[in-house]
Amino acid sequence: MPPPNANGSLHSGHALFITLEDIIIRFKRMRGYKALWIPGADHAGFETQVVFEEKLKKEDCSRFGMNPKDLYQEILAFTLKNKKNMESQVRSLGASCDWSREKFTLDSDVVLKTQETFIKMFNEKLIYRGERAINWCPKHETSLSEVETESTEETSPFYYFKYGPFEIGTVRPETKFGDKYIVMHPDDPRYREYKHGDKLKLEWINGPITATIIKDEAVDMEFGTGAMTITPWHSQVDLEIAKRHNLDIEQIIDWRGKLLPIAGEFSGMNIKIARPKIVEKLESKGLLTRIDQEYKNVIKKCYKCGTIIEPQVKDQWFVKMAPLAKLAIDAINRKEIRFIPNNYEKIFRYWMENTIDWNISRQIIWGIPIPAWFRDGEITASIEKPAGEGWVKDSDTFDTWFSSGQWPLIVTGYPDGADYKTYYPTDVMETGHDLIFKWVPRMVIFGLYLSKKVPFRTVYLHGLVNDAQGKKMSKSKGNVVDPLVLTRKYGTDALRMTLVVGNTPGTDLALREDKIKGYKNFANKIWNIARFVLSQDKSGGLNKELTNEFNALAKDMTEDMENYRFYLAAEKIYAYLWRRFADEIIEEAKKQPGHGETLYYILENSLKLLHPFMPFITEEIWSSFAKATDGQASLLMIEPWFTPSKVEGPSI
Repeated sequence: MPPPNANGSLHSGHALFITLEDIIIRFKRMRGYKALWIPGADHAGFETQVVFEEKLKKEDCSRFGMNPKDLYQEILAFTLKNKKNMESQVRSLGASCDWSREKFTLDSDVVLKTQETFIKMFNEKLIYRGERAINWCPKHETSLSEVETESTEETSPFYYFKYGPFEIGTVRPETKFGDKYIVMHPDDPRYREYKHGDKLKLEWINGPITATIIKDEAVDMEFGTGAMTITPWHSQVDLEIAKRHNLDIEQIIDWRGKLLPIAGEFSGMNIKIARPKIVEKLESKGLLTRIDQEYKNVIKKCYKCGTIIEPQVKDQWFVKMAPLAKLAIDAINRKEIRFIPNNYEKIFRYWMENTIDWNISRQIIWGIPIPAWFRDGEITASIEKPAGEGWVKDSDTFDTWFSSGQWPLIVTGYPDGADYKTYYPTDVMETGHDLIFKWVPRMVIFGLYLSKKVPFRTVYLHGLVNDAQGKKMSKSKGNVVDPLVLTRKYGTDALRMTLVVGNTPGTDLALREDKIKGYKNFANKIWNIARFVLSQDKSGGLNKELTNEFNALAKDMTEDMENYRFYLAAEKIYAYLWRRFADEIIEEAKKQPGHGETLYYILENSLKLLHPFMPFITEEIWSSFAKATDGQASLLMIEPWFTPSKVEGPSI
């Protein structure tokens, strides 16, 4: 089970994945497979701390200034409370998982395994600590990986300024206080007269400065004027240029998104407020040459709070992705993993072929501590403090994907656990299509790196659950639908059918209440079917045509189920029971009695076919069926799947 984040109640997306996975596990269990479905919960690192910070904000408090140990304990209590509530909700949605094997990503064995993996990768040079321009969220004051940012195209003013004899352009004039290098391509004919290292005196934002000419091939001669100033602290490209030429690297913006003293009169000002004031000053000095008001650029934002990402230079821990990505690509080439729908294989492959090193450091309290130590330029990876004096423990925690990426291994007890030896590699990983960039690649690379095996053979990707108008649900929009409210109103079985019928893999679903109501009516129809059939004498023999018709349906459904076409299988049993069995066969039986055995045959085996989709009502009717037929009462969920055979003989 993809472990839900233990920071709130379940939402409709959780209801979908629980429904789909429960269908798979119930079907395979009835088919005679060893079916293991392990439940769990994710501490969810950054996401949970963000949720908790919102709670603190409502209480007029802030994590900044709190004792780290006290903050951790408060988040832990908050998380454990949500975890307990969430487990109850998962059960109420019909999840037939093995609760005796439940795991939490902060269980001691999970923490230990995560830290051991880090140490192994560090020793094998697959993890390194490096100074790079990282994605920094000024609101939450932590670094983020690429997959924790969202990029949107926006229209912004693009400002052109006179910089000595040059014209430079930028959307971010607030970063230009430290600009004392003007960079151009060595082959640009426009700037042939300028030599690398030349000095120029010019007027700038806070007065006269001396700028240095830098020639570097990283400059795009076709973009803008072909000349640019650099801000190494706030751009990875600029940082690389600065390092190549041993240039000064100065921080302009602090960790909270405010200008530092280098900005002079603008020091301490939020960059959003400062920007128009800086432009105004440059204009007053005659340095503003023009403004392109229709410039389209890509803005990176924090995926949780929407704050614009500020690139900052910081030492962080990085995973070397290229050799790990190659393991994943090779596995795909060997057809060891298939994707449903299959177009996601191309997406996965593209992601692996174009991956960048993964920043796994987070400047937050809540999470698994990184087992690293520093002393006078020395770095070592160790759970325990190294021998000797002066060692300082790394205060950062892991990106939550570093631990959850090892989930299939950890929950099965890699490397010596009985479950690992029996069930790994697992057969199916079912999850949302939005995790094709986040969770799925991490699980694949960790599985291949640690066990030399893919973690799963099939990846089934479902779409997102949207509101009735097809719009993404969000608390800010007020359109979030609580699945537990719907189950209390219409029943869990009705909600499950709504989430499955017509829902093809990878396609987003509009959750309409009228559709749920329709499947509540279907549940009532099943009750009425069962009530009528069980009131009949079990006599008359089997009708060949009717029985073979039903058997053909069962065979067709089984093929759909084996090929993950749950949406088709559910639609077929729904249509048969309502339109064919109830409206035609039973109505005819009311007119011409003597079809009891046929009716019992269809009802009994229909319950089996319907059970993965509607477990509650089928289980209840099954117990009544056992009593009516003087059979031994047993759970339907452990009954064998219906395997039809052709009925021979005359029609009855």
